[in-house]
Amino acid sequence: MRAAIIYSSKTGNTKEVIQLLWRLFLKKQVQAECFRIEEFPIEDLNDYDAVVIGTYTWGNGEIPREMRAIYHAFETRNVKELVTGVVGTGDTCYPQFCGAVNKFRDMLFVQTNLAVTLKIELAPQIEDYTRCQKFVELILNRVKKQQYH
Repeated sequence: MRAAIIYSSKTGNTKEVIQLLWRLFLKKQVQAECFRIEEFPIEDLNDYDAVVIGTYTWGNGEIPREMRAIYHAFETRNVKELVTGVVGTGDTCYPQFCGAVNKFRDMLFVQTNLAVTLKIELAPQIEDYTRCQKFVELILNRVKKQQYH
């Protein structure tokens, strides 16, 4: 199985979650590649069995500017069979807590085979480790299920 983990991080919180997810994928013997959004070749999107999007939320629940191209790529390419997951960090003091995760979730649900979403308050805590393990398991199970069909 081959997975791409594509992320953007402003404060380092999202990057911390992404690094945790990446290590968990590697423990499961998944060929996982981690990319900052600026490094990911969008034309390679269909070369993966699974894609994980990691994003922070900007402004009033918005997708960060640098994530718009990948968002648009999911909307315009034939990626219906691609297993996806989205994770993000945010602060519950804002009315649109992890709003970018919600926007990605809604679009990925329609355009891809969305397996899981995860929102984390600020930086990951001890209890988030178990939630991240579950995130990885759900991605892997969805890919396996899809490969059997």
